[in-house]
Amino acid sequence: MILSTAAAVFLLAAGSAALVYHKAVREREEQNRRILEARRNAWKSLEERLRTDAFRSAGVVPGIVVEDLSTGWRIEINPDKLFPSASLAKVPIMASCFLSAAGNKLDLESKVRLLRRDKVAGSGVIKNLPDGSVFSVNELMTIMITKSDNTASNLLIDLLGRDYLNESFHKLGLRNTNLARKMMDFFSRKQGRENYTTARDMAFLLEEIYYGRLINREYSRRCLEMLMAQRIRDRIPARLPPGTPVAHKTGLEYGVCHDAGIVFVPEGNFIICVLTRHNYKNSYPAKRFIARIAGKVYDFYRTEIPLATAAVSEKNNNYASRN
Repeated sequence: MILSTAAAVFLLAAGSAALVYHKAVREREEQNRRILEARRNAWKSLEERLRTDAFRSAGVVPGIVVEDLSTGWRIEINPDKLFPSASLAKVPIMASCFLSAAGNKLDLESKVRLLRRDKVAGSGVIKNLPDGSVFSVNELMTIMITKSDNTASNLLIDLLGRDYLNESFHKLGLRNTNLARKMMDFFSRKQGRENYTTARDMAFLLEEIYYGRLINREYSRRCLEMLMAQRIRDRIPARLPPGTPVAHKTGLEYGVCHDAGIVFVPEGNFIICVLTRHNYKNSYPAKRFIARIAGKVYDFYRTEIPLATAAVSEKNNNYASRN
């Protein structure tokens, strides 16, 4: 069959358009590959800097996990080292409350009465309230996380029981996190009963929350909202611009200082968990160490990623102009 001139011209034009389209697709794919490669190289450089900082910081023994939530890349320094969890234990306790609610074993609106014997020292506000005050389980969880309230934590521990909580930790996927004593129970601590966790376990729990996989999306969202409302800003957020969204939980006891959270930035969200043992007289040097590590990771996202992307784009533009 002999094609008409118009049909032949149409087919030729369509073929040319297809070639141009496929060439553009290949160029975009190549540019994306180069951008990813540049970003990967920058990530390796960041890892080297963090390792140098971690191993040169006298007086601090850290456990660090940093995870890029768009690629899954990780930086791990002593990720499985056990640390006394201090108030980081309150995050898996919160998760266990939601797990119990999902199994219809706990009503989050059920009431708990505060007695004088329940009150303990340390962080929190409930200890200052009148005996007999009544709280819902949901209120106790919120105060436990946002105010790091020790009394609220202990009320929830009593409500669920340590055996159930430890079983829940395992069901949630935590491998090296336990609850052996209540908050501020230093007698048990002297007897060798301690709560432990690792940077890897905390990063895993935060990842489950971020992706909506902690029990279900609704409970994951509620966990994230509580962590976002935590107002202690002297560690991960300390060197970040004011207003930077951070969903995190701190931990502090004699000789240990932690912070674990999710940082939200336009160039890519990331998890950062920095757990420390230290031999300082006070916690300020350890807090500065955590802030410094978080600041370096933040600077990577806000500075190095845009620079790497711009360098690849400029190189591609120069190549295109010569061809």
